[in-house]
Amino acid sequence: MKEIKWIFVLFSVAAAADIIGIGIAIAEESIVGILGSIVLIILIMGFGFKTKKKYREEGRL
Repeated sequence: MKEIKWIFVLFSVAAAADIIGIGIAIAEESIVGILGSIVLIILIMGFGFKTKKKYREEGRL
């Protein structure tokens, strides 16, 4: 059985919440909210992939 990597669960939940935020910002017609959410999702996904690469290089995946 594989061990759960909680940091990746956190990244995925944060990314999903931010995608929801993009939808809410679109519904509210908030350009600032849309752009802020897009920047945030790029950062979250970037940190997630960076962390995954680090774990893979360390042999922890």
